[in-house]
Amino acid sequence: MKNLKSVSVQVVNSDLALLLPNGVYEIKQMESRSSRLKQICLFCLVLCIFGIFGFGYFCPDKVCALSSREAVYVDDNLGKPLAHTRSKVGLSYDDMLNDDFTFDMDSHDVVVFLHMQKTGGTSFGKHLVHDLDLKRPCTCPISRKRCYCFRPHSNQSWLFSRYTTGWKCGLHADWTELTTCVDEKLDELEDVVKRRYFYITLLREPVARYLSEFRHVQRGATWKGSRHFCNGRLATDKEVPPCYKGEDWEGVKLDDFMNCQSNLAVNRQTRMLSDLELIGCYNKTYMPQAERDKIMLASAKKNLLAMAFFGLTEYQKISQYIFEETFNLRFAIPFEQNNATVSSYTLTTLTSAQSEKIKKLNNLDLELYSFAKKILFERFERLKSRDADFKGRFKNLGVLNVKQGPTEFDWDKLEDPTDSP
Repeated sequence: MKNLKSVSVQVVNSDLALLLPNGVYEIKQMESRSSRLKQICLFCLVLCIFGIFGFGYFCPDKVCALSSREAVYVDDNLGKPLAHTRSKVGLSYDDMLNDDFTFDMDSHDVVVFLHMQKTGGTSFGKHLVHDLDLKRPCTCPISRKRCYCFRPHSNQSWLFSRYTTGWKCGLHADWTELTTCVDEKLDELEDVVKRRYFYITLLREPVARYLSEFRHVQRGATWKGSRHFCNGRLATDKEVPPCYKGEDWEGVKLDDFMNCQSNLAVNRQTRMLSDLELIGCYNKTYMPQAERDKIMLASAKKNLLAMAFFGLTEYQKISQYIFEETFNLRFAIPFEQNNATVSSYTLTTLTSAQSEKIKKLNNLDLELYSFAKKILFERFERLKSRDADFKGRFKNLGVLNVKQGPTEFDWDKLEDPTDSP
């Protein structure tokens, strides 16, 4: 008995002696070894279960995933939208319609315009700052190469775009760059507040867009100011080798333009709308090309669906109607459909081999555009069915009782040579 007491005191002393009054020890009869072992196992099991649930709840997707590739791999049809999410991506079209979210210009809501090259974004950007019927219209003073698009009761901007904030996240920043940059830049420009973001963009028929970019580059334009920032760093020259030597690629032939394997004109819309971190950014050795393409297209589709609005250059009137109904804003002029473009002329000069090669090169963009067109018309029909005065509204798009006065802004002084028509 003496030995048993001695052992019992020794065990309790090692665990709790410092918590008890000096010289006072609790003496218990020792439990059997098997009973104690069962309790320990049960405790460990409960702790393990809680640990798994806690880890899954609090750990970010990008950290917890075994790898980016395993986290997003899809094993079915090419381009199926992914379940991957990202912070600061804003409210989607379905959020706004299904949950009755409205764009509140008086609060901290911000429209973010993702402007992809040669999609008609320059014209649309001008519509946003010049032609919207607002309580407090945007002002574009000659002395400043930007427009002020302030909220009705504060000097904070409701629009993040080239014509208001400039290229704060880089020249023609893509989805990957914008979603990791916009909030930080607005915090620098304004107060640190919690904002809601409404991402918008335009897409264009891929062959026409590609040819338009080709003619643009052929005239000597470049986008050297583009950062290609992803996962905390810029793309290297090894990852995106230049297609030409010297200052520009002026006078390039179409065949040479197509033959450059690092030409970012290829599938530009898919790349710019996808989360590039999922595919190792611009590191093409990160995964096989087929898997890379599959994930990039799926991501672009998912992000397109997550945007509050997107329009198609080939459907100006429908795009205008969807924007107005989605944001409950009105343009003071109707959008114009311009089908006679530089690319349309170039298209008639192509050989059948060149035409097929362009389609093959831009196969992801063609799939994305087909998907976008389907969604656009679904949204159009949905809004149309909810609009009791649809015929009158659609016929008179851009016709307001009171129109804004002329802008003081000289567009010619703002035009970026990289975005010439």
